[in-house]
Amino acid sequence: MAFGRSDRRRRTAAVEPVTLKILVAGGFGVGKTTLVGAVSEIKPLRTEERLTEAGRPVDDLDGVEAKTTTTVAMDFGRITLHDELVLYLFGTPGQDRFWFLWDELARGALGAVVLADTRRLAESFAAIDYFERRGLPFTVAVNCFDGADRYPPEAVRDALDLDPHIPVMLCDARERGSARDVLVAVVEHAMQNGPRRREPALP
Repeated sequence: MAFGRSDRRRRTAAVEPVTLKILVAGGFGVGKTTLVGAVSEIKPLRTEERLTEAGRPVDDLDGVEAKTTTTVAMDFGRITLHDELVLYLFGTPGQDRFWFLWDELARGALGAVVLADTRRLAESFAAIDYFERRGLPFTVAVNCFDGADRYPPEAVRDALDLDPHIPVMLCDARERGSARDVLVAVVEHAMQNGPRRREPALP
């Protein structure tokens, strides 16, 4: 058939997936590594190191006293949402002293998840400010830790002083389905809103 080859090429091209970069950010101990690991279809890359006595003066463990490791560079994972869309996930380090890595991790990202913990809600402000300044669309996902107070999304929105267009949702970062729902919400929000401001040029 004369058009057989071109038809096959069109069908092959149609299934080539779009790849998007999503950041998973938030404060220290909020569940970023857990979320990436819960949804990743490949063995996630982790750069965790054990917490040491030397780090105690700068690592605030209030509310997460059982935490024994921390991400020192990034987490990396991948999830296929459907045949035409693949997400590459980059989990950011939470402590202030590793923030010099954020600019590189954020480069080329479509959007971000800001994980929040109601026991340490103030830890979310730095990540929120970072993405607001760069105009990068983001969704706030409240990780519902066992024993933590549960607040409705609108109460969290008010506490974090978020604009009405920013999605806020509850999640369990340990559960693949719940974490996947968060990522879908980020992609939908980012596609609808797009970047609001150009990234600042490097010096």
